Amino acid sequence: MRHRVKKGSLNRPHSHRVSLMKNLARELFEHGTIVTTTTKAKAVRPFVETIITRAKKAAVISSEIDKRDPNDTEIVLLKSKNLSLRREINRNFNDRRLVRKICDEIAVKYIERNGGYTRIVRLGQRRGDATELAILQLVDRELPNEKKKK
Repeated sequence: MRHRVKKGSLNRPHSHRVSLMKNLARELFEHGTIVTTTTKAKAVRPFVETIITRAKKAAVISSEIDKRDPNDTEIVLLKSKNLSLRREINRNFNDRRLVRKICDEIAVKYIERNGGYTRIVRLGQRRGDATELAILQLVDRELPNEKKKK
């Protein structure tokens, strides 16, 4: 019985599944869109959204630090909280440049948004094994059909 087990196992051992999630999330943040199977896209979506939520908090704190007076006593606490959030994100990728990109570029786009940072668009079946494929992308990008309509 799988009581209280929310994630699918994707038929992989734990360590392989975790590295798969990290690699898919890394590619999504680097390129903005990835093509993968629908089940993998559905599995990595909550992982990506929690990372973006943490990055949003770090971005808000960074903007708060910039607004404050450097002599303010509370600024030390804000800097430590910002560093802590960035380290939590870095724990998944071990790449400071990527963490900087996520916190300073990607998360800033979603400050006004309360969730739903990713979109899954189904593509159809893969020719070799008939697996359902999907595009996982960050929401700020437009769909090809939306560009044509405008």
